[in-house]
Amino acid sequence: MSDAMTIDAYGAVIAPATFKIERLLPGPIERVWDYLTNSDLRRQWLASGDMTLEEDAPFTLTWRNEELLGSGPRPEGMSEEHSMDSRIIAVEPPRRLVFAWKQGEVSFTLAPVGDRVLLTLVHSRVSDRANLTSVSAGWHAHLGVLAAALEGTAPTPFWPTWQALRADYEARIPE
Repeated sequence: MSDAMTIDAYGAVIAPATFKIERLLPGPIERVWDYLTNSDLRRQWLASGDMTLEEDAPFTLTWRNEELLGSGPRPEGMSEEHSMDSRIIAVEPPRRLVFAWKQGEVSFTLAPVGDRVLLTLVHSRVSDRANLTSVSAGWHAHLGVLAAALEGTAPTPFWPTWQALRADYEARIPE
């Protein structure tokens, strides 16, 4: 059975203001964990920011999407850099990481599946539908960059992918 047959490429709204997406990634689990928690590795696919892996530890995530692997041209109106003060809510190496900021909470759960790792991401407390479509497309595109980094392949360009996915999620997410 192929990965595409077992996991939908698109995430879904699973509760009000809550988005879930899954990816089957090359393992081992410790390697995927490093890409979630190590700032230098995480900046390749998402955002930089040193984390102390302890409950209630503060940290700052800084997005510089121009620096992602295969970023592509930035859409008009999107900032070059964005930072958010965040806090670790739960940490269970190498299986679970939960962090939050003022307007959201994100949990990553990792589970070994043979020589691969099932990553389940749930983003909750999204403020409104417009942000939900943007966040959904963002996670989808960012996880594509993560998968490419772990596979050692070139990712699709982030910004053009995000723009196309945003239109897709706009059509998928109910009013």
